[in-house]
Amino acid sequence: ATQSLIMSHLLQPTVVLLKDGSEQAQGKSHVIHNVNACQAVSEIVRTTLGPRGMDKLIYNNSGNVTITNDGRTVIDLLDIVHPAAKTLVDIAVAQDNEVGDGTTSVVVLAAEFLKQAKQFIEDGVHPQTIIRAYRTSQQLLLAKIDELAINYKNASQSTSLREVLERCAQTALQSKLISNNREFFGKMAVDAVQQLDEKELDLNLIGIEKVAGGSVTASELVLGVAFKKTFSYAGFEQQPKSFVKPKILCLNVELELKAEKENAEIRLNDPSKYQSIIDAEWNIIYKKLEQIVKSGAKVILSKLAIGDLATQYFADRGLFCAGRVPEGALKRVCNATGSVTQTSLGDLNDGILGVCGKFEEKQIGNDRYNFFTEVPESKTATIILRGGAEQFIEETHRSLWDALMIVKRCIQHNDVVGGAGAIEMELSKYLRNYSRSIKDKTQLIISSYAKALEIIPRQLSHNAGLDSTDILNQLRYQHAKGNIWCGVNIEDEDEGTIDAIKAFIWEPSLNKKSAIAAATEATCTILSIDETIKNAKAADAANNAKAPIPNAMPTGMPSIS
Repeated sequence: ATQSLIMSHLLQPTVVLLKDGSEQAQGKSHVIHNVNACQAVSEIVRTTLGPRGMDKLIYNNSGNVTITNDGRTVIDLLDIVHPAAKTLVDIAVAQDNEVGDGTTSVVVLAAEFLKQAKQFIEDGVHPQTIIRAYRTSQQLLLAKIDELAINYKNASQSTSLREVLERCAQTALQSKLISNNREFFGKMAVDAVQQLDEKELDLNLIGIEKVAGGSVTASELVLGVAFKKTFSYAGFEQQPKSFVKPKILCLNVELELKAEKENAEIRLNDPSKYQSIIDAEWNIIYKKLEQIVKSGAKVILSKLAIGDLATQYFADRGLFCAGRVPEGALKRVCNATGSVTQTSLGDLNDGILGVCGKFEEKQIGNDRYNFFTEVPESKTATIILRGGAEQFIEETHRSLWDALMIVKRCIQHNDVVGGAGAIEMELSKYLRNYSRSIKDKTQLIISSYAKALEIIPRQLSHNAGLDSTDILNQLRYQHAKGNIWCGVNIEDEDEGTIDAIKAFIWEPSLNKKSAIAAATEATCTILSIDETIKNAKAADAANNAKAPIPNAMPTGMPSIS
């Protein structure tokens, strides 16, 4: 009987649940593996943090070279394949979309939260306990940031809105390649955003044109619209290139003759009628051109092509035209001049024509640009970036975009906090003190969360080549004394610390709130994963065959039977 029991046990079939070749990973070691993958991403990015951050040079198979220290750009270009580490890519993108700056900080913070959680996982603490403690910490910190933040509109020291915006823009630019010119670009960013409609603040209405050559300080802000000269036909050179107070017509209409063979098939009984068809086509285009000239417009822009016939026609009448204008540029011209894009020429009246004070075509570098300036109610602006190398201009563009985003957020939210690691140290002190009032084991976890916040000032000082341990000790001492805004002084090693608010290192509080929220969410997501299953690719097409549809009509060859 015993023997038959053993036999029946051996004969029990093994349960095959997953397709052959599938991979499974689970348990404590798997959580730690995910944490290590996220730390590896952070190791790459962390050296780019802060004013003394280093740059990364990344090139791909097609030979495109990118030099950047923007956290989001680096992470995007890394092409991360590890499924858990991809979460860090998501939070960097979210931070970039939400605030525009602080993409490196958010990745570094998330990795540090995971590093602190790792020791608890190894000691056998359940991930849900850690997640609960982290979520509590996050809520406390977000409330504390609101309490600490300075509302510049109600502050005791009256600071003009413009000053606040410029200082926040300069702080955003301080960690970039163009930090030496941060005052120049900070002012430019504020001027550009203040041109926009205050209710919408649509940054897409700020055009950024990149022209290689010249010094970076030769960059300029055009209070109006500028776009690169479009492809032109014969007759273009005879057109006037400058107007004062012209009327502007924007079209989405093609003004060129099409070859007959492409568009239509015409069957004729009498060959002499062929000429009448050709004439009809010419009459149609001439009628269109006459309607445009009668409207009184001096500058004609079209999203579609304007052919050689139309170009010469306008040149003979002293008008300027440009075809194949990019959609973004056309939209900005409409916003600046009040013109309305037309898809037909039936009703061209003054109501749909735009006006600007001055139109001219000018040479910048190797290219010619069309400028629409002196616009009375402009809701758009154009920044023309100059610089030696193409990579340098691209990085300037990315840096300036961060500054524009920060200025936009500052206008929408009036609260600012001190940068330079000051806010992180103050939050760390507050959370550490709070953790001492808790009886259960979450005390240790909240305390380790507080310790993780110190990674920002530690990394700032480390990247600047300072003794990070020494500076952190000084910062802890200053914050314990009640110096809330004491941060890392990267300029003066002997001094070590600096008052961030007095030194005008200001950031929107939204930046910090968004970073802490996103980093904590990512940490909780990664800690809550206890198993990863990788599906095997189908061995053959049969496995991918469509499931039969019940009661469907039979398909394929009809059977004789």
